[in-house]
Amino acid sequence: MADSLSITVFLQLNKKVLNNTPLTELNGVGPKTAELFLKIGISSQEELLRCYPRDYDVFEDTVTAGSVIVGKKNAVLGRVRQKPTVRRFGNNSITMISLSDPDGVLQVNWYHMPYLRNTLHVGKDYVFRGTVLEKNGRNILQHPEVYSPEEYTAMSRQMLPVYTLTEGLSSKTFRRVMKLALQNVDLVQETLPEMIRRQEDVCSVTEALSAIHFPDSHESLMRARKRLVFEEFFFFLLAVSYMRLKLNRAENMYPMPGSELPDALLSSLPYELTAAQKRVWKEISDDLNGPFLMHRLIQGDVGSGKTILAFLAMLRAFENGFQSALMAPTDVLATQHFETMCRLLEEQDIHNVCPVLLKGSMTAKQKRETGALIAEGKAHLVIGTHALIQDAVSYAELGLVITDEQHRFGVRQRGQLTEKGNSPHVLVMSATPIPRTLSMILYGDLDISVLDELPASRLPVKNCVVNTDYREAAYRFIEKEAGNGHQIYVVCPMIEPGEDSSCENVLEYSSILTERFGNRFPIAVLHGRMNTEEKQKVMEQFADGSIRILVSTTVIEVGIDVPNATVMMIENAERFGLAQLHQLRGRVGRGDAQSYCIFVQGNGKKEIEKRLEILDHSNDGFYIAEEDLKLRGPGDLLGVRQSGETQFRLADIYHDAELLNKADLAVQKLLEEDPELEQPEHQILYTMLEQQVNKPFETASKHFE
Repeated sequence: MADSLSITVFLQLNKKVLNNTPLTELNGVGPKTAELFLKIGISSQEELLRCYPRDYDVFEDTVTAGSVIVGKKNAVLGRVRQKPTVRRFGNNSITMISLSDPDGVLQVNWYHMPYLRNTLHVGKDYVFRGTVLEKNGRNILQHPEVYSPEEYTAMSRQMLPVYTLTEGLSSKTFRRVMKLALQNVDLVQETLPEMIRRQEDVCSVTEALSAIHFPDSHESLMRARKRLVFEEFFFFLLAVSYMRLKLNRAENMYPMPGSELPDALLSSLPYELTAAQKRVWKEISDDLNGPFLMHRLIQGDVGSGKTILAFLAMLRAFENGFQSALMAPTDVLATQHFETMCRLLEEQDIHNVCPVLLKGSMTAKQKRETGALIAEGKAHLVIGTHALIQDAVSYAELGLVITDEQHRFGVRQRGQLTEKGNSPHVLVMSATPIPRTLSMILYGDLDISVLDELPASRLPVKNCVVNTDYREAAYRFIEKEAGNGHQIYVVCPMIEPGEDSSCENVLEYSSILTERFGNRFPIAVLHGRMNTEEKQKVMEQFADGSIRILVSTTVIEVGIDVPNATVMMIENAERFGLAQLHQLRGRVGRGDAQSYCIFVQGNGKKEIEKRLEILDHSNDGFYIAEEDLKLRGPGDLLGVRQSGETQFRLADIYHDAELLNKADLAVQKLLEEDPELEQPEHQILYTMLEQQVNKPFETASKHFE
């Protein structure tokens, strides 16, 4: 699946068309130097060329002693007016001179370099280049490099690459070896088709690699970066699109033409589907009865109505003689789905459909009995947790697989559910709105349906961003809502008191509320350290109303539908990302009563308050996700930074969104014109893709897990 692909695909594709030439074949690079490069993962000249600088050291114009900028690197042109002095402190020494001009005085210090006393000559001009610090009211140039004015003029405006180093490997050595490798840059094979290079106005790979390492101007650097960023996006999206093409051409083994039950259910619902729901249901229906298997993602905000679409698809599968399975991330959510389905069937007086629930907390006997119904085909609609993919569970005729809150499952878990059938239709659902730029990377192999509309009957949640001074007023408001029979969530970032005393914690907070409200309102706690049974019990008690106030960590982010909950109070809101805060807010506003969300900012910083005001002014999850992406980056947004799933070497999916879109268009146009990559100029692409991307189709998602 696409979310199992990472930028390593791009690197793997390139390895197939580049020779892995050892570094030791470069003149002057011996085994010891090669070993140092190996410490940072570079074993060949080709890998070295793809190790891009993390920054550039630019030799800017010189300044005078009185016009330096504190905290930055300065190149100071000055005359040595007296012999340097050397002060010794045991085995240590500091060599000092003083530079002055009409605008000011600058002290220059070097550590452990007493020989400068004899090499800096009185009356001569030098350029001293280093960082200026302020100490006790004086500007001090710390340990600068020294150049003659002529030497510095020759280097002026140069941009020297700065690389990530390791102990024993200096910048000087890295640059020297890189220059040697660039002499062989012509060995790097061009992979972007010439037509695409012309259309997108990107330079050749050899020009780009030369300029990215040693640019002769800012313009040449930007041109090189444009090529390499476009290349990263292009190859990634090509791999994903090629995979999608393969998947979408898989024969539909379970054709599901239109049936009566879904239509009957729709006609009897007490509400009408939104225009967005009707559009997405048509897309699902067309997929189920089309020539190829469905691989579709329903992406919609909390409350947009994804679940009813899943149930309609499951009924369609039943009437066509196939089983369907819906996998939810928690026991409580699975139970809720099961009970909702049973209620709908009861309301429609449908008794020939057998839904079953399978979850980890069931007894061994219950699991065996339910498993037997599934294996014999007597269970038509199977709803459960990861228990659905246990080895002991087998299906008679699994034609449709649905995963809810799909980002909560690992790639292998979703793949295992799919493998329980013989290439069933796949439908995944997510209540985490994701900006298009990011969804192209994570879900490129899926057809994406977006539910961008909420039911007209749903009242928007009223929001407020406050500081801790408002807490007393918030407690009075909670007391009022609880007194009216409603329920309240309070979210804290920590479970118990810890090193960070500025953060509220669940255990102490629940005690404070218990003391304040006495026995008037039942209060409970919920957090990740509780065992499954304990969490299950608390969530069930909150769902049935026997708990009035629930003090919890973010474990409720993917929770259950409690229409009676009208208040969400989030302490230390500054500790969470906007997208996560929006998900938490989605726990309220599910009933007929007006609901409220109170974001309590704990640190009082103006910039944080401004960020939280985005939530105050908008309930649009897609807009909020876009703003969160701007502020935090994709890895933090989805929790995938550790896995490297969106970690390109140069490209940034937000700041380079225009290039991402251009690469996407170029890939789609290429595959429209030559879907099999049969044209001679595309043979290299075909070879790369067949060798590196075709494997996942043989082993499904396991290959990239």
